[in-house]
Amino acid sequence: MAEKKYTTVSIPIPLAKKVKKRMEGTGFTSISSYVTYVLRQVISSIEEEEQQQEGFSKEDEEKVKDRLRALGYLD
Repeated sequence: MAEKKYTTVSIPIPLAKKVKKRMEGTGFTSISSYVTYVLRQVISSIEEEEQQQEGFSKEDEEKVKDRLRALGYLD
């Protein structure tokens, strides 16, 4: 099994206290594991949003136009 590598990230104590309070009842056992989970969710959400903003590629757009032409919607 591959060894997992980690880094250390410091956060201000008042923020750590807020995180700890938010963790209550979640099943997370450490601030690190909770913050890792939250960051993964945030990054995933940002990446999804970026993908949606990219829209159709030129190739995808042409495929849709060809299909609409075949169906008689475009000349």
